[in-house]
Amino acid sequence: MSEPNNTNNVQFEHPAGGYKKIFETADEIGEPLPATITGRIPSFLRGSLLRLGPGLFEVGSEPFLHLFDGQAMIHKFDFNNGQVTYLRKFVKTDAYVRAMVEKRVVITEFGTIAYPDPCKNIFSRFFSYFKGVEITDNCLVNVYPIGEDFYAVTETNYMTKVNVDTLETLKKVDMCDYVNINGVTAHPHIEPDGTVYNIGNCMGKGASLAYNIVRIPPTQKDKSDPIEKSRVVVQFPSAERFKPSYVHSFGMTENHFVFVETPVKINLLKFLGAWSVRGTNYMDCFESDEEKGTWLHLAKKDPGEYIDLKFRTSSMGLFHHINCYEDQGFVVVDLCAWKGYEFVYNYLWLANLRADWEEVKKNALIAPQPEVRRYVLPLDPYKEEQGKNLVSLPYTTATAVMGADDTIWLEPEVLFSGPRQAFEFPQINYKKNNGKNYTYAYALGLNNFIPDRICKLNVKTKETWVWQEPESYPSEPIFVQTPDGVDEDDGVLLTVVVAPSAVRPTYMLILNAKDLSEIARAEVDIITPVTFHGMYKP
Repeated sequence: MSEPNNTNNVQFEHPAGGYKKIFETADEIGEPLPATITGRIPSFLRGSLLRLGPGLFEVGSEPFLHLFDGQAMIHKFDFNNGQVTYLRKFVKTDAYVRAMVEKRVVITEFGTIAYPDPCKNIFSRFFSYFKGVEITDNCLVNVYPIGEDFYAVTETNYMTKVNVDTLETLKKVDMCDYVNINGVTAHPHIEPDGTVYNIGNCMGKGASLAYNIVRIPPTQKDKSDPIEKSRVVVQFPSAERFKPSYVHSFGMTENHFVFVETPVKINLLKFLGAWSVRGTNYMDCFESDEEKGTWLHLAKKDPGEYIDLKFRTSSMGLFHHINCYEDQGFVVVDLCAWKGYEFVYNYLWLANLRADWEEVKKNALIAPQPEVRRYVLPLDPYKEEQGKNLVSLPYTTATAVMGADDTIWLEPEVLFSGPRQAFEFPQINYKKNNGKNYTYAYALGLNNFIPDRICKLNVKTKETWVWQEPESYPSEPIFVQTPDGVDEDDGVLLTVVVAPSAVRPTYMLILNAKDLSEIARAEVDIITPVTFHGMYKP
């Protein structure tokens, strides 16, 4: 069912609690399962949809506690001459393999502490606390190409090379071997030539914190590994010396990088100290402070150069950039924001997400509220006098005002807002419009944190469209352009929907990107757990 212009009105209650099924452990599949097709698969779909997410939610009697703790599972829907097959496998990371061998949680995850082996004596247990931090390689967040290879990734320094045909795990790569970085995001930007840009925090000059943009070149003529030629192209300063902000994504226009430094901080001293002595998890090391506000930073892309302008706005949480572009001396930045300073991950404990519907709604009521926002950053803020709005773009109400201390205060234009209705996991026609002026964004709609609809937003007119069906839980929609398409939204959206009470409870749904009408679905008789991000590989 698709409905135009009423994203706020179309929403289902979920009293039956079918959503709990997407947070349950799933088995691997040995051979691809053929799907039952309804409708007609577009002939130009001849590749694979790859998805990453948690597939194992407990090891023996030990549960994983947070949404980002379950062990990584890679899923694949293959399109071939109008037919579809489904395959999934666990990514054989060190975290997964050791958990399987020892039948317990061995490496600490985002919200789950790994304790020393209870069978070892007290002395070896005591000394194992002092081994230093063992960082997880559980790559459950995204998959993307580097050169001719594909990597499953999380937000630490480890990436896992995978064979996207067989879904076999190939090797673990440590980005620390190549660049000064403590970790990189799962949301790189990829140029048409295959150049990959990413961001991560690092120790800068004089042991102070900074954030580095890393460039990985495209496929090398000599067939060498592009990762070995990774280099830092520009560095952003950190507002605090020992507390970097949590970074989930960044923005890139044709000529600039955009970095949003939120008030959600990682306390490094706590991270290093508490971890080695008494056992703690990543979630214990986050802190947030409303007074810090949010800083937005700009840098030139080529050659990389930090632009020393102080852009500031009120406190917000941020995971996903939608798009950024330049227009008439301004950089326009569109974000999926969460109001206030509290860390949204505090509400993503599995106990919260598996609660009964009334309890789910109660939790979401006190959580930060989502909003799609547009900020506009002037590249030349000194052409107007202090106290005046510097933004002269005719199509936005976003403002930028220079204060006496040269800080430029930004107020956003709200592009979409619905109470406890998030427009999240955003996608655009990336090949055509990333870093450029654009019109359409697509997203997964979260209803009190439960994913239950697909949304489309016209960022110019604020018109919205929704696809939704009762007791059906979709994933991030991936846009695939029609080969001869002219319009920005000439294409289809691919999303994996779980409908737990259906005869065949998982289906690949293909929607027309223009109006979210259904083109086809490919159903399999198996339930899939939640997935976060992924890609279409032609």
